[in-house]
Amino acid sequence: MNLSHIRNFAIIAHIDHGKSTLADRLLELTNTVKKGNHEEQMLDRNPISRERGITIKLAPVRMKYQFKVQSEKLKMNDTETFNFEPYTLNLIDTPGHVDFSYEVDRTLACVEGVILLVDATQGIQAQTISNAYKAIEKNLVIIPVINKIDLPNAQVAKTKQQMMDFLGIKEDEIHEISAKTGLHVENILTQVVEKIPPPHESKEPLQALIFDSYYDSHRGVIAFVRVFNGEFKKRMKVSLSVGMETFEIPEVGKFTPELMPTDTLGAGDIGYIVTNLKDIHEVHVGDTIVDEKRTSSPLPGYKKVKSMVYASLFSTDTADYLHLKRALEKLYLNDSSLEFSAVYSQALGAGFRVGFLGLLHADVVRERLEREFELSLVITPPKVEYKFEQESFFEPYVKIMIITPNEHTGAVMKLCEDYRGTFVTMDNKNQISLTYEMPLSEMI
Repeated sequence: MNLSHIRNFAIIAHIDHGKSTLADRLLELTNTVKKGNHEEQMLDRNPISRERGITIKLAPVRMKYQFKVQSEKLKMNDTETFNFEPYTLNLIDTPGHVDFSYEVDRTLACVEGVILLVDATQGIQAQTISNAYKAIEKNLVIIPVINKIDLPNAQVAKTKQQMMDFLGIKEDEIHEISAKTGLHVENILTQVVEKIPPPHESKEPLQALIFDSYYDSHRGVIAFVRVFNGEFKKRMKVSLSVGMETFEIPEVGKFTPELMPTDTLGAGDIGYIVTNLKDIHEVHVGDTIVDEKRTSSPLPGYKKVKSMVYASLFSTDTADYLHLKRALEKLYLNDSSLEFSAVYSQALGAGFRVGFLGLLHADVVRERLEREFELSLVITPPKVEYKFEQESFFEPYVKIMIITPNEHTGAVMKLCEDYRGTFVTMDNKNQISLTYEMPLSEMI
């Protein structure tokens, strides 16, 4: 595939603004799936994701799109004719919750552009702003889209004004759609081809960025990658820059959205690499797969994901301790951000202290343990890790940015001060932006 005919893009938005519904319509319009032949929110495979209407796990998919190109007018009768050029569109549907912001950050490092989706009934919200800032930092092309314009309580004009103020764009650059009905969604595909630049290759010999992974009991860890340079193929020996592991590739492939094996994955492609490694904690999100001799440099931006909150889990039936341990070990195989260790409580007996990315992550893990492993659990209130050094205790602090409408500024500032927040700065460009430093325990 010619690099000029590849487009890599993500959909970013706040929770419940319609990312997965828009992804459904794009899959149908490109004939990747047949309309009426799939479940709604097709890319959200997790049943908890579907029920809550939120994307917990990012999902990539490769679409083939026939882009209509106007050809020269026929000399005889001035009739306009069109040609269709085949394009490959690689879409990544991202999580909308702050707990998974590092996944979103690594996803945005894999694409050249984003669709920034805003619900016309809700307007711009926290994760809209946070994710948009991430896209701006990476110099990505942003296609602003207002969704749910068909709803009776849609405030299209107000939402448009918010987007114009926030992004500094003109009104005619904003697209209005209904992802549910498919109204004007075809225009978004055209915009993706016309506005988002194709990927480009540098002189590095071999580089692929890992933006997600999961564990398969037969094939080991399967890494989701964006190839930046070189070509990956079966039986090639490669290495992990951070994980320091070397392995032979048994299979490479693309997402249709099912895993579809291919002969090679080349520069500009988004796909998967089977590693055969048995521990997902060796295959870090943000790591770079390079050649066996590590002559390629790692791609920038990697950081180790840290647990932000800790809670203790106990089974209501003490006889279920080993069952809980096995259940956590199974989740641990597929969730590289999870960590746990054994604890004992005089009141509740033997259990586990578990580290989570945030409160939503904790809630999802608890629900999976109860539902998939039929456990009845007691979970303690979330706590943070304190350090004891040189006869002093140290607590974790966070720097937080709060975006608020003008009328709530006073109340928000008082709230922060009531929870031991220290004021840092305030910005009043397009909306009130407050920065505070605060103990993590107080923020939670």
